[in-house]
Amino acid sequence: MHKFIVMAVLAALSFSIGGYFMKLSAGLTQLRPTLLVLACFGIGACFQTIAMQGEQMSVTYIVVLGLEAITAFLLSILLLNEGISLPKLLGVGLVLLGILLLRVGRGWASE
Repeated sequence: MHKFIVMAVLAALSFSIGGYFMKLSAGLTQLRPTLLVLACFGIGACFQTIAMQGEQMSVTYIVVLGLEAITAFLLSILLLNEGISLPKLLGVGLVLLGILLLRVGRGWASE
């Protein structure tokens, strides 16, 4: 379980950082950010692949995507000066709740 969480978080961070470079790439017209997009997404895919070992594909994807959404939200605030609002915070809370339910739900249903 610990390995899954670490790999899922690293995958989400890699994808979110790749998203930041997507913004800087100006539609893939800037070479350095474009190369960093490709590198971050490739690294993220590797982390997600490792996280998926012994886990359900659907749960792994949802957890990584949810964590990516949360980390992208935080990066957009910290690096791009995007605003925070109550609806955004509530949305992030719902995503986090969904992730927790998926992980807790592991014990409720047979794999």
